[in-house]
Amino acid sequence: MSTRESLCADDLRAVTATFAQLLRSHKEVINRLNVYPVPDGDTGTNMALTIESVVAELDALGEDPSMSEVCGAVAHGSLMGARGNSGVILSQLLRGLVEKFKVLEEIDPATLADALAHADELARQAVVRPIEGTILSVAKAGALGAKSDTSSLANLARAARIAASEALAYTPEQLPVLKQAGVVDSGGTGLLLMFDALCFHVAGDPLPIAPDAESITVHVQENVAHSGDDIADLRYEVMYLLDADDQKIPAFRDVWSGLGDSIVIVGGDGLYNCHIHTDDIGGSIEAALDAGRPREIRVTDLAEQVVEERWVREGTAVQEESHTEEEAPPTSVVAVVVGDGIGRIFRSLGVRGLVKGGQTMNPSTAELVDAVLATGSNEVVILPNNKNIRPVAEQVAALVDIVVTVVPTNSVVEGFGALLAYDPAASASDNAQSMSASSAHVIAGEVTKAVRDTATEAGEVHDGDWIGLDAKGVVSVADSIAVAAIGLLAKLISPDHELLTIIEGEGSTPANTRRITEYVGDELTNLTVEVHHGGQPLYPYLFGIE
Repeated sequence: MSTRESLCADDLRAVTATFAQLLRSHKEVINRLNVYPVPDGDTGTNMALTIESVVAELDALGEDPSMSEVCGAVAHGSLMGARGNSGVILSQLLRGLVEKFKVLEEIDPATLADALAHADELARQAVVRPIEGTILSVAKAGALGAKSDTSSLANLARAARIAASEALAYTPEQLPVLKQAGVVDSGGTGLLLMFDALCFHVAGDPLPIAPDAESITVHVQENVAHSGDDIADLRYEVMYLLDADDQKIPAFRDVWSGLGDSIVIVGGDGLYNCHIHTDDIGGSIEAALDAGRPREIRVTDLAEQVVEERWVREGTAVQEESHTEEEAPPTSVVAVVVGDGIGRIFRSLGVRGLVKGGQTMNPSTAELVDAVLATGSNEVVILPNNKNIRPVAEQVAALVDIVVTVVPTNSVVEGFGALLAYDPAASASDNAQSMSASSAHVIAGEVTKAVRDTATEAGEVHDGDWIGLDAKGVVSVADSIAVAAIGLLAKLISPDHELLTIIEGEGSTPANTRRITEYVGDELTNLTVEVHHGGQPLYPYLFGIE
């Protein structure tokens, strides 16, 4: 391959496509390296999904696009497709990079070096509390390396790649958690592939081959001291797109600074992609309402994998925790839950009262009345989360002197969906309307074991078979949990769906969860997957599809 002295629009698109190819092949390696701030194992997936969104927009341009069109596709695609902390930072790096190109026809070495420096600067501005030893350190080193040799594109690309590689190797010295685990930073590993793609196109250098992910040994401990703010102590990742006036973003950023860490806000011209790690999910979402309109809200529990044993020990205490000392909001929510993990998730989404109950343990009217009165609010919304409990919940309003409405949720995942629209300051009636509309966007599914022989449209069912059910009945039948789950998802999920929430219950295993998520990753590449530990009996897996 001949070397290039400048890059045109097609070259930029080709570099991006190669970068996407490398992220695909290295995804599992990067996931395995991810131990900071928590070992949630999705950095590679998030970066790959982010760049796939860019590639999709570039592919839609057709033949011979202009430089402006290519840059627009990179900027918009990365903003809309950014997933997770690493994906949002990657988005800002890409947006900063192409911002310098869109008015040009050709990109010479000096321009490319300036663009890399600009990308580094914007990425650091987007992160409220930048931490060294991360993707930011690798980006800065790459930009400095590029500046050191602009005699040709090949020399620039190689200098940038060498400097980025050295910075990546140094990340364990900057973050104790990486040193203890014996790995380099996962996000920086993903970004280094961008420089590999550049070297391939401008200098003909070979592309790296991904090592076997299983060959990488990671030594992770639960309690590792971090330098600076300990963002691993923050439980939840909240992400959403925000339509807002640009002038309101500084105030929004200030509010978020008091709510959490790992804050990245990227975008402009009225549209922003926002990411935070926090313990205050409701406050993080409410802050957006003062600035504009949030949409495509995603909430992920980051701490599940490292504190699961503690949750098992303390789950009951959390569920039964009294809120009588807190000032009651105008409108509270009471939810029926089964499983300590599910109760914990509902608490995190703003539910004030929890009542134990489910398919085989329906609560009484008296229990619901007691929970409603215990909220201390003048108005209450009840989430029954099961069709058998809805008739009981409907009786509560006539038995108390406060306003009570029922959102007719038939499953816990519908309850989760409803809570995304919960506003404690609004009336119960208004909440019921908005929460019902929000829950209606969720398709629920569940996997359980058959207790008798029967005939269904999905085939003969025998006692002991695993079955997948939707709202209408049995959809899949199999002799294993994973096969039943995969058969169910294959029937329920369409190309229009964007998010799959998996709630693990009793009987789930890491191996089965991995089989399910691998199926989704291989067959349903546009779908984001969130896994939570619910602890519910009888149903090893509950699914919510949005």
